[in-house]
Amino acid sequence: MPYLSFLVFVVITSFTPGPNNIMAMAFANQFGLTKTIQFCLGVGIGFCTITALSCFFNIALISVMPFINLPLTILGVVYMLYLAYKIFTSKENDDNNGHYSNEKKRSLLLLGTFLQFINPKGILFGITVVATYILPYYSSFTSYIFLALFLGFVGIISTFSWALFGSAFRKVLIKYRQPFNIVMALLLVYSAFSILIH
Repeated sequence: MPYLSFLVFVVITSFTPGPNNIMAMAFANQFGLTKTIQFCLGVGIGFCTITALSCFFNIALISVMPFINLPLTILGVVYMLYLAYKIFTSKENDDNNGHYSNEKKRSLLLLGTFLQFINPKGILFGITVVATYILPYYSSFTSYIFLALFLGFVGIISTFSWALFGSAFRKVLIKYRQPFNIVMALLLVYSAFSILIH
């Protein structure tokens, strides 16, 4: 496997702005870094699962992709626009400084995981990395699992990096909550429409 090319592709794809990273930043600003780790873990679980499924069902996914591409894209765009709306209309609430229930923590974990299954960028990333860098060079079950875990770990690190930024500037972002929410919502809208263009 061309390791440098693989790492460059994975890092650029994972660390550039997208729904996962923007939401991690917004959640860290709203709930704090510690509580946002649940979302980051969910993203990692989702990435790992998508990669593993792509490894084992790559041929079937590619043959089916032309038929499911449009509905998947529309679903992903609608969901991202919904998230943009929720961020745009969010208000400061007492949960930011008070207790944060385990149920809400679990919902961030589930949100991070579920988002990967309707995120066309994530799914296409999984299919691309598997078809280009994994299947031509590896054929063992162990290597598929190891690489899926590695990509899940990269997903956690990338979203955590963005969450760290959101947390580090939390006081400034709280002061300018409305402009920040507008920018984050617009970035999600951009992400949604960029999927339609490609």
